[in-house]
Amino acid sequence: MILLAAVVVLLILYALLFVYYWRGWKSIEEFQADGKEKHSFLSVVIPARNEEKNILNLLNALAEQTYPKKYFEIIVVDDFSTDSTAQIVGSLNLSNLKLVRPDVAAERSSKKKAIEAGIHHAKGELILTTDADCVPSKNWLAIINGFYVNGDVVFIAAPVKFTNDKSFLQRFQSLDFLTLQGITAASVATNFHTMCNGANLAYKREAFFEVNGFEGIDKVATGDDMLLMYKIWKRYPGKIKYLKSKNAIVATEPMRTWENFFYQRKRWASKTLVYEDFRIIAVLFLVLLVNCSFIALLIASLINPFYWWYVLGFWIAKTIIEIPFVYSVAKFYNEQREVNYFFFFQPLHILYTVLTGIFSQFGTYEWKGRKLK
Repeated sequence: MILLAAVVVLLILYALLFVYYWRGWKSIEEFQADGKEKHSFLSVVIPARNEEKNILNLLNALAEQTYPKKYFEIIVVDDFSTDSTAQIVGSLNLSNLKLVRPDVAAERSSKKKAIEAGIHHAKGELILTTDADCVPSKNWLAIINGFYVNGDVVFIAAPVKFTNDKSFLQRFQSLDFLTLQGITAASVATNFHTMCNGANLAYKREAFFEVNGFEGIDKVATGDDMLLMYKIWKRYPGKIKYLKSKNAIVATEPMRTWENFFYQRKRWASKTLVYEDFRIIAVLFLVLLVNCSFIALLIASLINPFYWWYVLGFWIAKTIIEIPFVYSVAKFYNEQREVNYFFFFQPLHILYTVLTGIFSQFGTYEWKGRKLK
């Protein structure tokens, strides 16, 4: 009975959390630029390591931006690629394109070092970061500039979506990522906690240097986005905003194998214990406890088969709690049909959440040919 009482309490807290997120998401108005905003000079910084298959798609998308080319520059930072990434970038005839390298030894480099090198070469007042395997819409720069000049903002978190070939793995990742994106938007809009994704960020160059860039978080293998966001939030707590606009969406590919998916999520979760933002730590701890309670009910059902009814009840209750929020976010991304699979993905989602939450704090993983702790 103690287990059941604990599960009920956790589900109530979880329901309150998702009601808060849902209301936060619904409260964000979609931004529409009027096209008459003044043009800021923008610097797009792209850290790239072994991206020969993707970099050209991104650079072609940037070359086709509706934003005037004289008002932005593209800085690709070749993070010691061992493929032809640098040669591909160097072969392009784009007047506003720069190719640079981090000013460190290859073995000491990292994504943070690459971004830092790009920012040191940047001339723009606003830094935009994206990943080399991403593709933005043609209005991406125009909409971010419009949002920037129309509001008192220092740091902008913006939407990201996965492409989806409708396979089981990609559908699962798409739904999981949509949920994370909705939580990101709601948390930033309500100032509930800091959260963002490095595939689509913008921040003032001077703010980056005011907080001493990645100093203090440079020993963490990941966190070039959320850990930096928190540093800037502490300096400018009222000037961190979320840009909700379909024109601002950046698309990126999901992982192709379950192994790569697990390592990606393990890398994302690895920075949990270095967060200084206690608010997000509390949320992540609650989410982990809720998912662990499902595992506990499964174990109990092996001892007493009657507990299978509680397992099923938990499965249904968790879906009911989450689905209004998930559907609302999926609608923004035009992915409503994917929500049909949401109920069936629940056990797998719970299992991976528990596994990554635990194993992300131990051992090493490999990223782009590098062993990371």
